[in-house]
Amino acid sequence: MTLPSVSPSAISTSSIPRSFGFNFSANKAIFSKTLLASALALSFMGAGLSSAQAATSAMPDAAKLAAGVEQKVIDWRRDLHQHPELSNREFRTSKIIEKHLKSLGLEVQTGVAHTGVVAILKGGKSGPLIAIRADMDALPVTEVVDLPFASKATDTYRDQKVGVMHACGHDTHVAMLMGVAENLVKVKDSLAGDVMFIFQPAEEGAPDGEEGGAELMLKEGLFAKRKPDQVFGMHVTSSMPSGMIGVRSGPAMASEDSFTIKVKGRQTHGSRPWNGVDPIVAAAQIITNVQTIVSRQVDITKAPAVVSFGAVNGGIRSNIIPDEVELIGTIRTFDQPMRADIKLRLAEMAELSAKTLGASATTEIHPGYPVVVNNPELVASMRPVLASVVGDKMLIEPGLITGAEDFSYYALEAPGMFFFLGVTPKGTDPETAASNHSPAFYVDESALKVGVEAMTKVALTALNAQ
Repeated sequence: MTLPSVSPSAISTSSIPRSFGFNFSANKAIFSKTLLASALALSFMGAGLSSAQAATSAMPDAAKLAAGVEQKVIDWRRDLHQHPELSNREFRTSKIIEKHLKSLGLEVQTGVAHTGVVAILKGGKSGPLIAIRADMDALPVTEVVDLPFASKATDTYRDQKVGVMHACGHDTHVAMLMGVAENLVKVKDSLAGDVMFIFQPAEEGAPDGEEGGAELMLKEGLFAKRKPDQVFGMHVTSSMPSGMIGVRSGPAMASEDSFTIKVKGRQTHGSRPWNGVDPIVAAAQIITNVQTIVSRQVDITKAPAVVSFGAVNGGIRSNIIPDEVELIGTIRTFDQPMRADIKLRLAEMAELSAKTLGASATTEIHPGYPVVVNNPELVASMRPVLASVVGDKMLIEPGLITGAEDFSYYALEAPGMFFFLGVTPKGTDPETAASNHSPAFYVDESALKVGVEAMTKVALTALNAQ
């Protein structure tokens, strides 16, 4: 996932029905505006904040609970970081999770969507069911960070031997949710409701020819017996200082669709191009023309959109014009009708551009993740809770993220809230820090206690613990 941040804009959610790597890198002007907006929003919610504080005053102490499991969380994270596993191959990881959850006395189901683990905690009082999700998979990235627990793991990815690294921070997600589970078990008698802990494989995308991730978990009946009333998720990011939390109401992360365009010409000698049809020139024309879809054909005042090419494959020698060129790319949108429109325009643009040069082009769209939409009412109720953990100045509303996340599938089933936790250490500029998915991605582990406390307190509030 590489995800630039887009400046906040008004976006309709009425039409909102793949894996993302982080690079939120908001510029300092946007960052300052966001802090100001957060401060203003919190000032207008003074009464709400006071009532929320009063409502949570009798709850178990989330900060104390988080402090009690902090070292465990760090130890789990380091072990998982040293032993990363690719999507749908998280066998060791799932065993560690299963053992811990069973030690807590929870009902545990394994093998969900290949390697997923799900556990149910029944509170001491009747009430709603909430779900909390953490993703487990690592990436085909070779780590360059000098750590005593750095990953030396390798595996095979697309028929190539690759290094494997938790370059997106999913090791921290798993460790923090294990800590949250332990915290909530300790105070289960006070919980007015139940908790579903979801440890999900393959957020980064299932291997070719396989299904996986949130979509497969739901397909296999994750919410079939009982659908959660609310669902929560959290993601670490290098784009914010350690311990800062970011949460955005409404559309927050883009949908993602990938595409493949096959441009067919007629092979000939490079010295006699007129004897064939050059698919390389046609492909170049397609790449250039497609840029006008976003810049000239869709209303980007309604919502941002991105169409990018990530690979151009074709040819083998300098003096041979090949038969075919393959183009691969991605589409990112925040609006469902715009998403559908861009797909149609892309296929038409490719076909007509190629035709003008005597070539042909066929486009195949590979549907990806939907838009992540944070329920506005849920975010409004939980923002004071998050502020009570990190303070007003350390809670921001980030801009739109053009990266994608399959948490979106859960949020289509139940009101959802997905928030971000900064992990860039003091003294490092978040704007220049190695982004998620980088081989140099680094996590300040002091932020993990903040994440555990925040999610614990969100869960306690959602269940109205007394």
